[in-house]
Amino acid sequence: MFVIGSGGRHLEDEIKALGGEVLDVEIKRFPDGEKYVRVLGSSRDVTVVSSTFAPQDEHIVELILLADALRESGVQRLRAVVPYFAYSRQDRVTKDGEPVSVRAVMRTLAVYYDELYVFDLHNPETLRFFPGKAVNLSPARAIADYFREKLGDGLVLAPDKGALMRARAVAEKLGLEYSHFQKTRISPTEVQMKPVDVDVSGKNVLIVDDIISTGGTMIKAANLLREMGAEKVFVAATHGVFAEGAIERVTKAVDELAVTNTIPTPVSNISIVPDILKL
Repeated sequence: MFVIGSGGRHLEDEIKALGGEVLDVEIKRFPDGEKYVRVLGSSRDVTVVSSTFAPQDEHIVELILLADALRESGVQRLRAVVPYFAYSRQDRVTKDGEPVSVRAVMRTLAVYYDELYVFDLHNPETLRFFPGKAVNLSPARAIADYFREKLGDGLVLAPDKGALMRARAVAEKLGLEYSHFQKTRISPTEVQMKPVDVDVSGKNVLIVDDIISTGGTMIKAANLLREMGAEKVFVAATHGVFAEGAIERVTKAVDELAVTNTIPTPVSNISIVPDILKL
């Protein structure tokens, strides 16, 4: 049985279409702006689905209120599926006096939720902050299936070595070669990029990452691949956290930009709903 929060409304129709049972929820505001939630129905086992994209704090508070309402109604097993987990990039202290924000959010959710499922967390090691069962789900299958025919006998690249595991996961689903870009700083303001040990000439290339924000790295990588003779350049990411104008800038530089629907955007064409329903 599913409960869909405001951060998951864009997934609700597909969840229902693929056979998921969804409890109705009333979500509104009091005159002073505070959230009001009411779950119409209950079950012993419930999965709450809601991403925590902007407004992040509002979506996090709603996850807590929904959980409290469900516990009040007698739910015995409560799971949270948070496709995009806010504050995941704030995973360490860099200056005295800072919090480890992802830890604070996970520990708060753990007051109510027995299990936590996220997609492509920025640093999967931070799941240790959630004391219950915590799982980092990969969108590799969904991304591979979406680009399989378009990519053909091409190759998959990560924008840097840190994202290589994502490129490898997608490439293995496709049975293709994979590698990454190497970045070399040649001045305080200039970084040189080049693919490592692969020939892209005449090939279709898919660049895969977890998050796209400004899109600057993807644009630079795409332009370089064109110069090196790549046939077509595609870009995929799990989370489209797009800064203003980023979609338009990246789209102009590549043959296609597509992200998963962990966050609703005009290019969220890759669905992770089938993966949610398998949990």
